[in-house]
Amino acid sequence: MADVLLYHHIQGLTDGVQALADELRTAGHTVHTPDLFDGRTFDSIEEGFGFARDTGFDVLRERGAAVASELEGGLVYAGLSFGVTIAQALAQTTPGARGALLLHSCLPVSEFGSAWPEGVPVQIHGMEGDEFFDEDLPAARELADSTPAAELFVYPGDQHLFTDSSLPAYDAEACALVLDRVQQFLTAL
Repeated sequence: MADVLLYHHIQGLTDGVQALADELRTAGHTVHTPDLFDGRTFDSIEEGFGFARDTGFDVLRERGAAVASELEGGLVYAGLSFGVTIAQALAQTTPGARGALLLHSCLPVSEFGSAWPEGVPVQIHGMEGDEFFDEDLPAARELADSTPAAELFVYPGDQHLFTDSSLPAYDAEACALVLDRVQQFLTAL
């Protein structure tokens, strides 16, 4: 079973993020869900973004990296939207990373190095009509094309945080498919 470090999205560590983590735990994986917002959750992406901007994106990323440094190596780094900025950086730069799960976002590989690390599998999940993921889709495609260890899954729909069951954007059918693919990914590690 895998040891997963899951970073929440810009609306915080919501009940829906916890439910997603619980689904992975039920399958026998260890899932760490650090709360980078100190218990705060937000009703909208805009409110969460405002909090993150005021707190400082670098401060929040440093909090995320600090959590990772306290855990033993061999982690699968996972992130939801904003959390991808931390998870992807760690997956690309931490020796011994076992994998990466990038949900709702993907940054250019060049943000954290010249190439995706050899032998580190990665899955990228997003919706085709999501205005935020649409911006990241070229980077996701480039990553998927650059390494055989990468898989890109694009789902029909236009919601951003569709895997969070506590938000109006939730899509139960798409989320179930994401979870199925993620479980297969983790089982294969």
